[in-house]
Amino acid sequence: MASATAKPKPFVLHASTLARAHTYLAFAAFLSALVVGCALHYKKIVKNGVAGYPQEWFPSVSATIGDWYPERNIFQILIAINAGPRFALVALQYYLHRTPTSSIPGFLFLVGILRTLSCGGWVFITSSDDHDVHDVLMISYIVLNLPWMFGSLALTPVQHAASRRRRLWTSVSFFLSLLPMVYFFVQHKVHRIPGAYTRYSFFEWGLIFLDIVYDSSAELDFEAADLKITVGNLVGGSADTDKIADRSLIQEAPSTTETVIPSLDATVEKAQQTNGAEHLPAKVTPRPLYTRVRRTVSFLSDIYLSYIYWSVYTSLAPTLFYFSVWELGIAGHELALLSTLSPVLLGIPPFASWAYTREGRTILHGLWALIGLGAYASRSPLVRLVLVAFANAAAAVGSAVEWFVVADGEVGYRAFVTGLGFLVSSLSKHANHSNNPVWPIVNERSGGWNKTGIVLAILALLEFASRPDTTPPRSPPAPQKTAQISPPSTHWLPASLALGGLIFSLHSLLSDPTTLIAWAWTGYPLSGPVPALHGSLTHVAQAFGLALAAFLASSPHTSGALTHPLYLALGAASGYVMYAYKDWVGYAGGLGVAVFLMSIIPAVWARAREAAMAAGGGVGRTAAMAWLVACLFDVASTFTVAYAFVPGGEYFRERTDLVLLAQFACIALAFRWPRLNASVHPLMSTLPRRMHVPIQYTLALLTTISLLVTLYRVPKTTPQPHRSGSRIVRAGIWTVHFGIDNEGRDSQRLMRDLIRDMELDVVGLLETDLHRVVFGNRDLSRVMAEELGFYVDIGPGPNQHTWGAFPIINSTHHLLPSPDGELAPAIEAYLDMFGTAVKVIVAHNGQEETPLDRELQSTELARIMSSSYPDPLIFLGYVVTKPHARRPAPYEIMVTDGKVHDIDEEDIDRWCEYIFYRGLYRTSYARVSRGIVTDTELQIGQFVVPKPGTSVAGDSRDARYMRSWKEEMPEDHVGIFSPNVIPT
Repeated sequence: MASATAKPKPFVLHASTLARAHTYLAFAAFLSALVVGCALHYKKIVKNGVAGYPQEWFPSVSATIGDWYPERNIFQILIAINAGPRFALVALQYYLHRTPTSSIPGFLFLVGILRTLSCGGWVFITSSDDHDVHDVLMISYIVLNLPWMFGSLALTPVQHAASRRRRLWTSVSFFLSLLPMVYFFVQHKVHRIPGAYTRYSFFEWGLIFLDIVYDSSAELDFEAADLKITVGNLVGGSADTDKIADRSLIQEAPSTTETVIPSLDATVEKAQQTNGAEHLPAKVTPRPLYTRVRRTVSFLSDIYLSYIYWSVYTSLAPTLFYFSVWELGIAGHELALLSTLSPVLLGIPPFASWAYTREGRTILHGLWALIGLGAYASRSPLVRLVLVAFANAAAAVGSAVEWFVVADGEVGYRAFVTGLGFLVSSLSKHANHSNNPVWPIVNERSGGWNKTGIVLAILALLEFASRPDTTPPRSPPAPQKTAQISPPSTHWLPASLALGGLIFSLHSLLSDPTTLIAWAWTGYPLSGPVPALHGSLTHVAQAFGLALAAFLASSPHTSGALTHPLYLALGAASGYVMYAYKDWVGYAGGLGVAVFLMSIIPAVWARAREAAMAAGGGVGRTAAMAWLVACLFDVASTFTVAYAFVPGGEYFRERTDLVLLAQFACIALAFRWPRLNASVHPLMSTLPRRMHVPIQYTLALLTTISLLVTLYRVPKTTPQPHRSGSRIVRAGIWTVHFGIDNEGRDSQRLMRDLIRDMELDVVGLLETDLHRVVFGNRDLSRVMAEELGFYVDIGPGPNQHTWGAFPIINSTHHLLPSPDGELAPAIEAYLDMFGTAVKVIVAHNGQEETPLDRELQSTELARIMSSSYPDPLIFLGYVVTKPHARRPAPYEIMVTDGKVHDIDEEDIDRWCEYIFYRGLYRTSYARVSRGIVTDTELQIGQFVVPKPGTSVAGDSRDARYMRSWKEEMPEDHVGIFSPNVIPT
């Protein structure tokens, strides 16, 4: 009878079992589809719109799971079965991580639901059903993975080492795999390269498996928390239910089923303790929604103000260099750099007391933001320079206050906001053709978004001014009057040197994502990264560096790792690889430098702040010295090109290695050295814990935007000549004065317009190596490559100490002999012109102040040209000589020894730009002046390329100078200028 009255025991289901079932079902669904598809429809599922087997030999995920019976049906059945465990997984993770004081777990729960629904969308709506819907849902799934993966990682308790480690490596691998996958997709979709889709498919399948492995880490969490689901009596029973209710929460399910989760309060308490939180009372009043929203708005406002700060600072050098271009030497305007030394004013007690107040900080923010952004409205380059210099003076004072004079708990926060603002500044250039859209050197006609930037700045300033002052900055302690000497760990000078070195390093190497690519560039055929396509990798590295700093700051055991000398050695080794190697190896070193520099921002900033405060009111002194170091590096790095107009330049020429070594030597002073600052404590731990997740979200969002910008900006068409049927090539040479027009603004679009109107097929642009601080780290090829369709070669990189030349394909780079003066670059390229290989040379010789340089350079160019005689050749160059000048002047050396013809030897009104040629029919020649762009002209030559296997007939002077009326010429040969006759 006892057995008749006994109640059945509740059914206990371990949460880890659900997670394991999800993993097995997901793997089974995809692998079964792959195996069955390859067995039954192999050649059909590897075929795509470009090629089939054998060029394509591995199927994509979409073709495997969506195109054929029965693999499609097997897959969808298993995925449908897996829906239950997947939703349960999301709910249980929310249950495990939820706390009464945070809304982050709830946000992740919503993300998890949307992520699951979008996953169901793209697996059940295949590309063959509706390609657009399938792609939108797949992209949505990938985007939702950003907050899901990084948010789950941030909420994973430190004690759960195994799951934390699995989430870290799988999430990093997942997003790194996106980069080659996107690259091969572009190769397949845009360039239509057979086999590219197979390589794309490997990474696509890799993302699937990494995603499943990431979600499998929940099993480890559930096991560590001993999370169980108890299902009570299916029939019911008040007695047993009451007993269970005494120790657990009962949730009523539909019908008579009761779902019981035992010891819920104990489980929550255990999870909170695991996350490092203290035990909370049973009833906690939730934080008002307004407070959370206001905190988020304040965070975004701080990032935007940091972005404006970096924008104003990086605009100073290109604004003042306009005058150096026109003076061809030091013009005196370079003294505007010293405006950043304004923090010395903080040594005046009344001024310092005002600057530390909320009113003073707000006014300083308004001065540098509104004046620095509003400077664009002036048409006078001098007025713009004065306004930008004043804005930088205010910005330097304001930044010193924001960085150093803050409450102890906000030091890390300010450092990370500074790093995020810098990353946004670099991203804005990537999205705007290598120009910061709020710089004063751009306006609405040259790609500027100045008015939008000002409006957003006003909103950010209003938010800053009205923000609750919960942790106001405090004034530095008064200087000690005793003779006590500060300990070495708090001395201000090493900290200032380190901060100045880091500011310059960030500015010179990372303010544009393509600068590191320019350091590694070797030309065509491509064997390394391409600026427009791979610049996002730099942003990924920068974001990873900041994320690494935030991740290590989460634990007191790891927060000092980034100030250890071994980490400095790792960064220095990356710098050596970046300097000494080319192509992917050199760029990999550059990415290492990017991670290193961004990851030490919090430590270096905190070190400088500690030194400034301990020095007894030394905030102004510390900040001013840091900016002086940055100014000196600006000058030294500019002089490495040793152009002949600058006194003292010869001492720095070709010594980029020493400048780079000095940068790292300065940064090294912030690290923990036994006799210098061994007592420095781990400063990164001052980052408030509540900011870890927002920072991770922001970094994930910024890297995603960078990748999407790359996809949007990649040219969608293959470059084509204007007159392919007539075998006509129009080539031009133009000295563009570093992309600065006569009003001191960026000239990319003006250059584009003229090149488009002249219908040029090949153009050499001189004085265009702008990956330097003084030029704003720009790339003048971006607009033309995207909108006109050009293959681009940016020439020798900035680490080769030359101003560079621009865009050709199949190239070899040269540094011409320059023993005395300005270093001279050249590009030697073979172009496939309608099936005929034509050598094209673009070069920039030295100036008239150094006749020996010009003679040696001309001799080397003549050797390069004559080495391919009698093959067709076009020379487009800057040669400082008069027409028909005798030796040792360059003209006779190059024409006679180079075995080439002058395009028009009767034109004696030339000085610098020349076009030489051989093996082609010259049909037209013109010199076009466009005064609003530069004070130089665009020279153009039009040629007819002989058919493959033939050569030019009738190459005498009389034949070359025969002329014809344009009315007698075919329409293809008649352009904006009158042509010569075409020999038959």
